[in-house]
Amino acid sequence: MTEHPTSHERRQPSAARPTTPADPRGALLRTPEPPAPGAPGLPAQGRPVVTPASPEAAGMPTPGSTPVSDGTPVSDGQGPIGTPVPADARAAATGTPAASGSPAGSQGPPAPSGGHGPTDVPAGSGPEHSQPSATEPGPHRPRPAPEAAEAKAGTEATGHQGGKDRRTGQSPPAPGTPMPMRRDGDRLRFVGAATRRIARGIDLDEIVMGLCRATVPTFSDAILVYLRDPLPVGDERPTGPVVLRLRRTDRIPEDRDTEGFLLPALQPEPDLGITAELCTVRPGGALNEVLRGVRPVFADAPAARAALPELIGDNLTVPGGQRAILAPLRGRRRVIGAALFLRRPDRPAFETDDLLVAAQLATHSALGIDKAVLYGREAYIADELQRTMLPETLPRPTGVRLASRYLPAAETARVGGDWYDAIPLPGSRVALVVGDVMGHSMTSAAIMGQLRTTAQTLAGLDLPPQEVLHHLDEQAQRLGTDRMATCLYAVYDPVAHRITIANAGHPPPVLLHLGGRAEVLRVPPGAPIGVGGVDFEAVELDAPAGATLLLYTDGLVESRLRDVWTGIEQLRERIAATAALTGPDHPPPLEALCDEVLDMLGPGDRDDDIALLAARFDGIAPSDVALWHLDPEDSAPGRARRLARKALARWDMEDLTDSVELLVSEVVTNAVRYASRPVTLRLLRTDVLRCEVADDVPQLPRLRQARATDEGGRGLLLVNKLAKRWGATRLSTGKVVWFELPHE
Repeated sequence: MTEHPTSHERRQPSAARPTTPADPRGALLRTPEPPAPGAPGLPAQGRPVVTPASPEAAGMPTPGSTPVSDGTPVSDGQGPIGTPVPADARAAATGTPAASGSPAGSQGPPAPSGGHGPTDVPAGSGPEHSQPSATEPGPHRPRPAPEAAEAKAGTEATGHQGGKDRRTGQSPPAPGTPMPMRRDGDRLRFVGAATRRIARGIDLDEIVMGLCRATVPTFSDAILVYLRDPLPVGDERPTGPVVLRLRRTDRIPEDRDTEGFLLPALQPEPDLGITAELCTVRPGGALNEVLRGVRPVFADAPAARAALPELIGDNLTVPGGQRAILAPLRGRRRVIGAALFLRRPDRPAFETDDLLVAAQLATHSALGIDKAVLYGREAYIADELQRTMLPETLPRPTGVRLASRYLPAAETARVGGDWYDAIPLPGSRVALVVGDVMGHSMTSAAIMGQLRTTAQTLAGLDLPPQEVLHHLDEQAQRLGTDRMATCLYAVYDPVAHRITIANAGHPPPVLLHLGGRAEVLRVPPGAPIGVGGVDFEAVELDAPAGATLLLYTDGLVESRLRDVWTGIEQLRERIAATAALTGPDHPPPLEALCDEVLDMLGPGDRDDDIALLAARFDGIAPSDVALWHLDPEDSAPGRARRLARKALARWDMEDLTDSVELLVSEVVTNAVRYASRPVTLRLLRTDVLRCEVADDVPQLPRLRQARATDEGGRGLLLVNKLAKRWGATRLSTGKVVWFELPHE
């Protein structure tokens, strides 16, 4: 036996190679269906025998031949204008002996096991019943048929007999219509691409949109997606009836231009706009049974025919002939919705294998929706935790205006350890706090909440700033050994126009003066909270009226692209440039100033959370303050009434004289009854009239209901009745009782 090299044999197209049982790729193909009874048999291809007198015998190429790598022309079985090529001429060209005595049109010799010889597959059926070549350049994607393919007539170009598909009996698709998937390989590639697109979504809308965009128009012409309203989360057991809401619809537009062809309109076209938006699933109803079955079903199935009117209403007509698939969406534990895939009457109907495709799409979409709902719940919990940790609104203390901003490190992690706070203190003072716990996680947010609560409690005791930081350091050590944080605590006094600041490893604040000059305040840095055994130092600085103080966390000035001191200098320059726009006599608005400061952040500057607190010092003019010291004796209430009357007359507020004299007399009487040192009386005129009485007794007075036989105990009842607001605050040296009265 003579062995011929394969390079001299014509390699048949991969579509014409027979699949042997030893080929593992054959498991991915569908077995060709036998022809229907009575259908004409497929013509067998053979090699016709002609006379030896042919140019092929002399080794001359013909117009129907194909050159091989060595330059020898090998015939493809067709001569000029379809003339058969002699068999012995083929033998002369390839070195293979011709089959003698074979009649024209008879079956040729069987193909070798390598699949390089001729086969019995008729022309035009290769793309439908054959396996894709291993050297295929890329995954096959269904696409509209090109114009050149539509222009060819007969079974040679279309693979259809009599102008219709042999299996479905349908006419070939109209020009510009997406070609149906004819091979199992097509379906596998489509399912892989569709599930990847669905899996890219991170929230509910992205997943549903991914399902719609992946299936229209490749798999279906229209889709309706229904989800439960509300969607159950995790292990929650929903109560009440199951309600499905139409979440999204998608379809091929009527006038979409695809490669130069106009898609024909759907006749009749379902108007998805008239679909019922809400659907209540009746227990024991047809729709309930289909959803419980989990598996997708054709719309012409008996169960689906009864369930569809309940789902989509009676106004929408579903095309018949297996052109609609109803697929339940089942999550991890329960059915969470349904998807309806529709095809137009002029498109080929769905096949049985398309039910498996719909099941895969429904399963991946439902699991993705389940995860998106769980992720949304976790993000909501984190968001609520962070919002609860931070102040909901800023107070409006006398003599200072406030504005704040908070930005998380990323949209996907909205929790962190940065916080800010403004706490009103006795004597019209206000405490300004900003801090930063290491990290931006749920643990950091929890530690931040505990430290913020501790700082508020310590501020209520009116402790000096350095003492507040010392107690915060002790609290951080009690929370754990690695609970580290930085903090800056400042107390502003609008009457004295002074500010006292203590720092615990935090970036220094920036003060913007009224003339437009911005400076970085020199504050001792100190050690971070949680180190332990460190002494904190406080400094007292001037806080002139019209100045603006900015407190911030390091996320604003430090990133991977710049160090902290470079960022602080850029912040100072940005504030000064913003102030120059409004002029030397008009400081920039606080809200606009905060926005301008945040605009200095570049694309790579968001490495950490950002907390920003801006305070505009208005102060209280000395002419609006009246202060007296009263000895703790019986004549003190009468003297307090006379002093208050003179101050109100000087301020043209005589309309409040009666109320102020009565309330001052009651509060001063309670103070001098137990005080051992002089009592302080102070009146402040701002938008309200504020009266403060301080003594050296730490016990706070409480409002109580006096009995008919009691001689006292009614003073606070009068204060509570006549004053707009009142309160009592403990000081380090005693307490202060205050009340406010409105004036015009």
